[in-house]
Amino acid sequence: MKFLIVEDNKLAAELLKESLATFGYESDIAYDGEQGLEMAHSHSYGLWVIDIMLPKINGLELLKSLRSEGAETPALFLSARGRTDDRVQGLQAGGDDYIVKPYALPELQARIEALLRRTRNVQATPQAELEVDGLRLDPVKRSVIRDGQIIPLHPVEFRLLEYFMRHPGQVITRSMLLENVWNMYFDPQTKLVEVHISRLRTKIDKPFPNSLLHTIRGTGYIFRPHE
Repeated sequence: MKFLIVEDNKLAAELLKESLATFGYESDIAYDGEQGLEMAHSHSYGLWVIDIMLPKINGLELLKSLRSEGAETPALFLSARGRTDDRVQGLQAGGDDYIVKPYALPELQARIEALLRRTRNVQATPQAELEVDGLRLDPVKRSVIRDGQIIPLHPVEFRLLEYFMRHPGQVITRSMLLENVWNMYFDPQTKLVEVHISRLRTKIDKPFPNSLLHTIRGTGYIFRPHE
């Protein structure tokens, strides 16, 4: 399995490549966002490791562009920007994890292995089509259809909907969504969840007569068929 490192600091990029090699992973390096975008388009990688402060195209815009095209390769941000808002922006851009520089190599290795393990588990899970009250989600084709109408979703929206559809009738808390959809084990105290819930509702509920996704005030959300 080969990784793509997108890092403009050549020394840092080479050191990271050497570190990843000790974990058993080969890596290619792109030194700016434009080159990173080209390489991500041209090759199949098992993981993208992306700095945020990049020339030409910054890391956030780079990943947003790839996610908008439907790319689902796991992405790990490595950045010196460590505020909560910075981490949230990285996850909102489509990142699967975010590590602040400087970092400890054992933590980097553990985070990478967790990301790859999660990806393998998803691929190994029987990908049966899910259906609730006329809304169908196909995990293999990555498609969503309601009442015969195709609904395009961004990758995070797709993961969010899939999580709800795998737990119909169950009250889902904000913390559960942060952990299982964003792989975030802290509460950023922002509107991250609420913003994505609103976007998802706009696509799967508002154009249709019956709503499937409901808010349980003070508790969380529930996904259930129309009664």
